[in-house]
Amino acid sequence: MPQPQNKRKTGSHYEELAANYLKRQGYEILERNYRDRLGEIDIIAMEGKYLVFAEVKYRRNLKSGYPEEAVSARKQQRIRHTASWYLYRHGCSEETPCRFDVVSIAGDNICLFRDAF
Repeated sequence: MPQPQNKRKTGSHYEELAANYLKRQGYEILERNYRDRLGEIDIIAMEGKYLVFAEVKYRRNLKSGYPEEAVSARKQQRIRHTASWYLYRHGCSEETPCRFDVVSIAGDNICLFRDAF
């Protein structure tokens, strides 16, 4: 199997774990792998009154650092732009309370960073 396919399969597996984790935390998953011309958002969900845009990051171990550290300023900006487009396309008002979370998975440990950026 080619390397990109392995990464895609691995990513899908950990996004599934993250979605299940968020459900257990009380989130309602609205969409997964939302894509548009600006970028991609791993999970879009509701938690209470908040529309949450969640990025999932996985590392097998911490040799390369913590997974959440991989959400660079450039990645954050891309997610913000994609979220703005999502809001526009779905007719959400400017008053819609939104939040950006990061789900960090290192080995078997899952950590949720609410309002990460």
